[in-house]
Order: sequence, then C-alpha cells, then structure tokens
Amino acid sequence: MKIVLASRNQKKISELQTLLSEYIDGIEILSLDDVGMYGEIEENGKTFEENALIKANAAAASGYVGVGDDSGLEVDALGNAPGVYSARYAGEHGNDEANNILLLKNLEGVTDRRARFVCCIACVFPCWEHENIIVRGEVEGEITYAGKGDGGFGYDPLFYYPPFKKTLAEVSAVEKNSVSHRGKAIKLLAQALKEIQKESK
Repeated sequence: MKIVLASRNQKKISELQTLLSEYIDGIEILSLDDVGMYGEIEENGKTFEENALIKANAAAASGYVGVGDDSGLEVDALGNAPGVYSARYAGEHGNDEANNILLLKNLEGVTDRRARFVCCIACVFPCWEHENIIVRGEVEGEITYAGKGDGGFGYDPLFYYPPFKKTLAEVSAVEKNSVSHRGKAIKLLAQALKEIQKESK
C-alpha cells in the first residue's frame, strides 16, 4: 500500500512510516515531492478535521491514497483557542516563543487552565470504493503559569500533563510519544487501514 502524506517534512514522513509499519506490512509513505506535487496547500478550514481533509484531498489528487493531518492546542477558557491557528497564534507562522508569550498573556488572571492537544488525520481513497477516514487523537492537560523544560516544541513547555506531573517539554521523546495526540491518531488510522487491507485481500 502506497500513501502520499500531504507534507514535505522528511521527519514527519519518517515518523508516519515507522509508526504505521508497526501495524501494517508493506506500507510505503511518499511525500508530495515524491509524486511531483508542488506549491502550497491552502488550509482554510475552520476545524482540524476540515484542514486535515483539505490536505488529504490534495494528496489524493496524485492518484494514490492521500493522508493529511492538522493539530494544535485547545484551551477551554479561551473558547478552544488557539485551535487551528495554533502555529500562527501570535501572527508569525511557527514562532513558538511569541505564541507561548501571547497564550500566557491571554490567560493572565485565569484559574481554569484546562487544555488539550488535538491531532486529526484524514485519509482519502481516490480509486477505491472506501469512505474517507477521519480520526482524532487528544491528550488532556493544563496550561502552566510559566514555561518549564527544554524538550519538545510548540506549546510543550506550557502543557502540564498530570499523570507525569511534568510538562511535555520536561519528559523524554519516548514518554511524550506514548501519550501524544499524534500517536493516538496514528494508531487509530493504522487500525482502520488494517481493516481495509484485510477486506481487499
């Protein structure tokens, strides 16, 4: 089974390849570049699911099974913001420090600091008679009052995970992956793809 991930990030490609290979034999993950698809995909959805589906449909235009993902942080007290704008919360895409500063500013004086990381993955089948797959993985936690830890990225230094009694930036990559929203979503995707693989044999 060949799958095109709507990404050019080789780290992401390798991660998906490794995780899905644990569940499915003979799976191969290709990037957009591998199938000659260039240009940016406009993510204008209002939810993680919509953005994941936009990316998966774009990847499926290659003729292969297309997979897209979208993830971010939802904070209850902020009406689930930053949500789909997590990576560009402070205006500049991928500026983790600015995003963290703005999040703490917007939570000044707020005691309810419940939050969750969300990852949605969509899978689109261009030539097969299968419905689209959309899965969602979440990890619940709280936003701290100051950053702690040097690991991870994004909002990890501010995301306190009660079972670990630490932020996700204070734990090892192995520990983080064992509970991560992305890991949970990939596992659900793998289970769905495995069922489809069984049916097609």
